[in-house]
Amino acid sequence: MVHGTHNALKDSRNDDILVYINGDLFSRNAAKISVFDSGYLVGDGIWEAIRLHDDILVFIDDHLERMWSAAATIGMDLKMSKEELKKKIHKTLIANDMHDNVHVRIMVTRGIKKTPSQDPRLTISGPNIVIIPEYKVASDQSAQKGITLYTSTIRRGSPDYLDPKLNCHSKLHEVQALIQAIEAGADEALMLDVHGFVATCNATNFFMIKNGEVWTSSGKYCMNGITRSKVITICEGMGIPCYQKDFSLFDVYGADEAFVTGTFGGLTPVVKIDGRVIGTGEKGDLTDRLSGYYKLLIESEVRKMKKSKDAN
Repeated sequence: MVHGTHNALKDSRNDDILVYINGDLFSRNAAKISVFDSGYLVGDGIWEAIRLHDDILVFIDDHLERMWSAAATIGMDLKMSKEELKKKIHKTLIANDMHDNVHVRIMVTRGIKKTPSQDPRLTISGPNIVIIPEYKVASDQSAQKGITLYTSTIRRGSPDYLDPKLNCHSKLHEVQALIQAIEAGADEALMLDVHGFVATCNATNFFMIKNGEVWTSSGKYCMNGITRSKVITICEGMGIPCYQKDFSLFDVYGADEAFVTGTFGGLTPVVKIDGRVIGTGEKGDLTDRLSGYYKLLIESEVRKMKKSKDAN
């Protein structure tokens, strides 16, 4: 079994899901996109991943704000409003009769090209919109046992050539980093920024804890994580010292605890980095507390959204 932050329990219901493509629904095996699609040809597309809890798409406004920012960054006209995309997502969930423990992946590419090319002027269709909903429950093994990281030689890019905050389809450098980590016997990759400071992981954001303080990167070279921002907000609300700053592997190797954050896995403890045991080599107390606070935040969001729906 693959071990890592995206380790999900097997669910046979996913064999029969319906996938949304440009207004129509297709069975999993019949869901296809053209080989002339911009995303397939040159990675010209953006994406979001949202969790469905008890019929509520958690933090959806944050996710759609990030998607619209990404579209503006790459000069893509999405040809729809945020409310229209919400309706498309709900249409897909209703068609699949999905209500809880669902991971929704939304992908939008610039469209179909008339010939293989980078040039956006050769696009002959509107954006291609794909929505893939799957039943996904994070494996408790990762949440309790923790994961191991390996520091990749692949650096997080500078904002002036490929801003790490951009949720785009061009993920090859992250794949390369992950391959290095896997070949080194680790679960996932830790990535440094262009100055050698700790930035993020290949698919999640990184936090360390030292003497009761929570540290994460400055944010200049890391992914624009929704869960990352929620953890920072939680720390501020609970009076837990939390610093966004530059720090090096020297600091990381001496950390008391470490964890990573992501939409799917929430908070996942890190127990070993580059072969060095972090803290006790087990999930730390403050990591456990923050994970509990994050789950409470989700429950609060679900209650708030349900109350708003009932009021309307």
